[in-house]
Amino acid sequence: MSTVAAYAAPAAKAPLERTTIERRPVGESDILIDIKFAGICHSDIHQAREGWGEAIFPMVPGHEIAGVVTEVGAGVTKYTVGDRVGVGCFVDSCRECEYCRQGLEQYCAKGNTATYNALDKNGEPTYGGYSTHVVVDENYAVRIPDSLSLDVAAPLLCAGITTYSPLRHWNAGPGKKVAVVGMGGLGHMGVKIAHAMGAEVTVLSQSLRKREDGLKLGADHYYATSDPKTFEELAGTFDIILSTVSAPLDFAAYLSLLKTDGALVNVGAPEEPVSLNLFALLGGRKTLAGSMIGGIAETQEMLDFCAEHGFGAEIELIRADQINEAYERVLSSDVRYRFVIDTATI
Repeated sequence: MSTVAAYAAPAAKAPLERTTIERRPVGESDILIDIKFAGICHSDIHQAREGWGEAIFPMVPGHEIAGVVTEVGAGVTKYTVGDRVGVGCFVDSCRECEYCRQGLEQYCAKGNTATYNALDKNGEPTYGGYSTHVVVDENYAVRIPDSLSLDVAAPLLCAGITTYSPLRHWNAGPGKKVAVVGMGGLGHMGVKIAHAMGAEVTVLSQSLRKREDGLKLGADHYYATSDPKTFEELAGTFDIILSTVSAPLDFAAYLSLLKTDGALVNVGAPEEPVSLNLFALLGGRKTLAGSMIGGIAETQEMLDFCAEHGFGAEIELIRADQINEAYERVLSSDVRYRFVIDTATI
């Protein structure tokens, strides 16, 4: 075991504070990662404040991890000391179910082991990336291409794959019209990725405040959802609508924007249930769907795709002692577009 520095929430809704945690010894198939950067995801806040239900404390959030391998287990074949690697939202799965065998570990039939706020196979709590080091099985890490700097790569491990996976699954590309709801940490990556895939991209945001940014990042069009004319003008327009917001939507209104056979895919997760009149789906054979991160192979594919197209996330680098302030700023949408912790400051 090794003792490392971290920032943890000691209890639900409590401010995060500096502490130390124990990391397991490096096993046969493990790698030790010196974490360089960790992104702050809105889901970190949901969990640290028990917005999604009962949680495990003390909690070290963080599932957007970028760093360098400093030690490898005797049986490791994929990585060597000095390799640049990332860790996303989970660090293990059953490896045997039909989904794991298909490379869809995020949908593991027995449930994957989340990077934090979970119990591992030995019943020990997992701790995330707001720390200086982490030990993970080599099969649950991914290689960060040399052309991506680690700070802008970190948010790709959640925000990048969470938007890439559904866009790929629902075949975003040339000839397809894609709308991205929300222009935040997830949304800005959705815009970049859909544009790089060759789709015609529209941002649907509450206001036009970030319009200039949206167009710069690859959007072809930008509309304010607070304007009722938007829903009249865009009726029946889109093949895919990707909702990245964690606030409940008027689903009937958004479904009206789809073409026949279009899909409204949710990657944001509101804390409260939502209601839907099913007539909004029936007319036009429309799909209301959800998508959750991606498997390990697809996460690697996404990183390579971003590197090939020359982009990472748009970030604001912060010190560890600014985490609590950053949480409040995320909640008030005051970030363009992802906070990333410089873990050297922990």
